[in-house]
Amino acid sequence: MADKQANSELSFVGSSTVVEGKIKTDGSIRIDGKLIGDLVSKANAALGSNGIIEGNLTARNVTLAGKVTGTVTASEKLVLETKSMVKGDVRAARLVVDEGAVFDGHCAMSASPAAPKGLERG
Repeated sequence: MADKQANSELSFVGSSTVVEGKIKTDGSIRIDGKLIGDLVSKANAALGSNGIIEGNLTARNVTLAGKVTGTVTASEKLVLETKSMVKGDVRAARLVVDEGAVFDGHCAMSASPAAPKGLERG
């Protein structure tokens, strides 16, 4: 029960915000601004339609509506919405690509992808 409460935390990066550096969170996160650096979430990550990530993104479930330049790793599900753009490789157990989404890179899918960097148990 305590783990579910810890992962119910939701962080936001607003549309007028630019973050430079690495973000790590145990909870979920939504980026509507710009992140220059890597993002690691043990829960879910969402990128709004005006959001931009220049770096690698790793989370359990990932929903993209904005632009990512870097590797995207979803240990469970990755959704590329209609106006999303990904320039880089993706790895996900399940992948949904809406019509209109742009993806330029390699894709790897398996029932259980390797633990993403930063999420290894130790």
